[in-house]
Amino acid sequence: MEGQTPGDRGLSEKPVPTATRPSLSSLGAVFILLKSALGAGLLSFPWAFHKAGGVAPAFLAELVSLVFLISGLVILGYAASVSGQATYQGVVGGLCGPTIRKLCEACFIVNLLMISVAFLRVIGDQLEKLCDLLLPGAPPATQPWYTDQRFTLTLLSMLAILPLSAPREIGFQKYTSILGTLAACYLALVIVAQYYLGPQDLAREPHLASSPSSWASVFSVFPTICFGFQCHEAAVSIYCSMRHQSLGHWALVSVLSLLACCLVYSLTGVYGFLTFGTDVTADILMSYPGNDGVIIVARVLFTVSIVTVYPIVLFLGRSVMQDFWRRGCCWACGPQPLAEPSGPWVRMSLTVLWVTVTLAMALFLPDLSEIIGVIGGVSSFFIFIFPGLCLICAISVEPVGPRVKCFLEAWGVVSVLVGTFIFGQSTVAAVMELL
Repeated sequence: MEGQTPGDRGLSEKPVPTATRPSLSSLGAVFILLKSALGAGLLSFPWAFHKAGGVAPAFLAELVSLVFLISGLVILGYAASVSGQATYQGVVGGLCGPTIRKLCEACFIVNLLMISVAFLRVIGDQLEKLCDLLLPGAPPATQPWYTDQRFTLTLLSMLAILPLSAPREIGFQKYTSILGTLAACYLALVIVAQYYLGPQDLAREPHLASSPSSWASVFSVFPTICFGFQCHEAAVSIYCSMRHQSLGHWALVSVLSLLACCLVYSLTGVYGFLTFGTDVTADILMSYPGNDGVIIVARVLFTVSIVTVYPIVLFLGRSVMQDFWRRGCCWACGPQPLAEPSGPWVRMSLTVLWVTVTLAMALFLPDLSEIIGVIGGVSSFFIFIFPGLCLICAISVEPVGPRVKCFLEAWGVVSVLVGTFIFGQSTVAAVMELL
């Protein structure tokens, strides 16, 4: 595709304006995109295989989703080139209008806040298990104050998460993303090795589901897949930070990233489910004994993995709040805002506010495991619905051939319909479970 002209492809590309010179390499983009998708959803994939009724139906659902996941990333790169915007919400607003942009921003804030809280809850649970190892046999009432989750999670947030979230550009995360990606890969390898070696204290053979109980059980896997593979919120920011911004190059980065992510998720889901069967828990690490040294290392490294992906989520949420700041100041004070939204004072204030709010919600709100389906349902907006709308709007203003236009319009409509179905199904199921 890079050897063809825009007219040969039927899709024109425009350079994306950026405030600073893009410096992100292709390898760095692959690692950031991969790490954005390797989050807390990795722990729940074996449980998703159990909900689907076995390996075959879950793997089929994963492959079907992979087609839409890759196409969504490619569409977002193309939409960023057409619109000339450098943020996800800017692309949606530039192509679909201000009303859809407001809907996008609202979904963005809600989804990213919930994801951040879920990440902190996962980190807190792992820290609590690690602290229990330091004081074996001690009842909860007699444990020291410094082992309490409220203290350990707050300390980790102040000393590690906040400094990693402070930089202005997302390209800085390419260094920590490599470490987080290796940690997630180690967890997958441990689960595979434990299947063949046999986890300690597993006294009986696992009972495996032979077939899905119903089609609804198969469809219930899609929200977990959306929650696990959600890297589309960061796609536009990553694309605009790359030195080589071309549609073909971005498509290659997207395919490599999601194929590697699919391999890690599939290994974790298949071997975790085969090890524990229908007794697998929503957090696969909770199914293993706490005194296994290999599992302890995996628990520590996965905590590191979540700590490194939290700043990427915060970066995206902060970009939305910076847009709010810019528009609000322009409305109140004219074209010259009181303070530059990307400046150090505003940036650090928003960063501290985000960490404080999510930390408070993670410490004081009830368990969030029941609303993971809602997070996956809201994520379907960014994976299916908004990319489909952007594709339909982009080809309406770009010169394309009639056959290409017809195919792209049909694909955009299918993406919107699939995303709407996943959102409705997951939200209804989560609400019914809560009630």
